[in-house]
Amino acid sequence: MNHQEKPTEDNLTELMEFVLLGFADMPHRQWFLFGLFLIIYIIILMSNGTIFLITKMDPALQSPMYFFLANFSFLEICYVSATIPRMLMDLGTEKRSISLVACATQMCFVYMFGGTECLLLSVMAYDRYVAICNPLHYPLVMNYRVRIQMVTGSWTIGIPIMIGQTYQVFALPFCGFNQINHFFCDIFPVLKLACGDTFVNEMLVYIVAVLFVMVPFLFILGSYSKIISIVLKLQSATSRSKAFSTCSSHLLVVILFFGSGIITYLRPNNQHLQETDKVFSLFYTILTPMFNPIIYSLRNKDVIMALRKLLCK
Repeated sequence: MNHQEKPTEDNLTELMEFVLLGFADMPHRQWFLFGLFLIIYIIILMSNGTIFLITKMDPALQSPMYFFLANFSFLEICYVSATIPRMLMDLGTEKRSISLVACATQMCFVYMFGGTECLLLSVMAYDRYVAICNPLHYPLVMNYRVRIQMVTGSWTIGIPIMIGQTYQVFALPFCGFNQINHFFCDIFPVLKLACGDTFVNEMLVYIVAVLFVMVPFLFILGSYSKIISIVLKLQSATSRSKAFSTCSSHLLVVILFFGSGIITYLRPNNQHLQETDKVFSLFYTILTPMFNPIIYSLRNKDVIMALRKLLCK
C-alpha cells in the first residue's frame, strides 16, 4: 500500500513499530561504526562526568560559572544517552525495529534535553555578560537563589511543550510504510510516515524551533557582542586575551550546536534531504557533547588544576 493513501483501520492496528534505518546503507561498516560511536559515548560520559565531579568537589570551582558548567555537563550525559545507546543496539543487533511508544519516548526526551541545552547555553552567556560587563554587581546578580531559579527554569520550561508536541505527532494515523531514514526518532522523518494532514504539526515544529533555538541563539549573539565591545575597551592586554579566549570557546560551541539545529529544523519541509539531515543531527546530538568538555574546560586553568588535584589523590 502506498504510504500516501488513506490508511484503513486494519493498517492502523497493524503498524505497531517503526524501523530505524540509521546507517543501513553502509552494511560492511556496521561494526566499525559500532566501535566508533561506543568510543565517542565513553569519552562523553567520562569527560562530562569528570567535569561534573570536580566542579562539585573542588572548593576553587564554586563560582556561578562552574555551577552552570556542572549542570551543562550533566545535561550532556542525559542528552547523548537519549540517542547513542539505541543507535549502538541497532548497529550491534541489526534488528532496527522500535515500537511506537519507544519512538515517542525517545523523541520526547531528545527534544526536552535539546531545548534545555538551548536555554542553559543562554543562561551561561548571560552569566558571562554579567561577569564581564558588570563585575561589581556580579555576586549580587548571580546569587545562589537566582542560579537555582535559572537552572530550574532551563530544565522545566520545555517539558510540557515537548510532551505536547510529541503527543500531537503520535496522535496522527500512520500507514504501512514504517521505515525511518534516521538513527533516532526525529520529528520530520516521522511526520513523513503519517497519512493525515501534517501542516499543523510542521507549523508547531517551526514555532518551537524559533522559541527554543532561534531566540536563544540571537540572545547569545547579542550578549557576546556586548561582551566583545566591553573587552575591546579593557586596557590590560592580559585581561583582553583571557576574556577573548573564554568568549571564543563559548561562541564555537554556540555556532556548532545552534547552526546545525537551525539548518535542520527551520528549513521548509520540502527542502529536507534525509542524508544531509542525518549529518547535521550528528553535529548537535553527538559531536557537540564530545567537544564541549574540551572547549569549556581543558582550556581553563582552574579546571586543569582541579583535575590534577583529583588525579593526585
